[in-house]
Amino acid sequence: MAIQFFVGTIVTVITIMVHALVTVGAVGIARSAGLRHTTRPRVHLMAVMVGVAAVLMIAHTLEMLAWALAYAIVGAAPDDSDLLYFAFVNYTTLGYGDITPVQAWRLIGPMTAMNGILMFGWSTAVLFEVLRKTLDHLAAIGARGFSPVNPD
Repeated sequence: MAIQFFVGTIVTVITIMVHALVTVGAVGIARSAGLRHTTRPRVHLMAVMVGVAAVLMIAHTLEMLAWALAYAIVGAAPDDSDLLYFAFVNYTTLGYGDITPVQAWRLIGPMTAMNGILMFGWSTAVLFEVLRKTLDHLAAIGARGFSPVNPD
């Protein structure tokens, strides 16, 4: 059981590093793009949000690839299993159950799911913060339809 926790922890740390790197890049890009003046604020807001969401989805895909690679290295799934599919099902907590880990690695699925929940929550926080900052900027520059909200 200790080896399962060790492997799961290593992969989780890798996915956190990937997510941190992508988050820093996405926030930097969103900050520079979101602070530009625009004549079409709604399209601008949509472009910033779609761009950040797409980058975060790429990060999640890379993280699922890391899990699939770990499954392959340790032999966590039955032979001839689609390891990428298995990683996606576990990471997203979908849990079809059509592929289950071999007995010696039965904790790897829940560990993957725990990691996926954490990363999706992190992505939600990033998207919300980018939206908030972009809306604040559009209100500050007086973009039509984005007037500042009175705190009264």
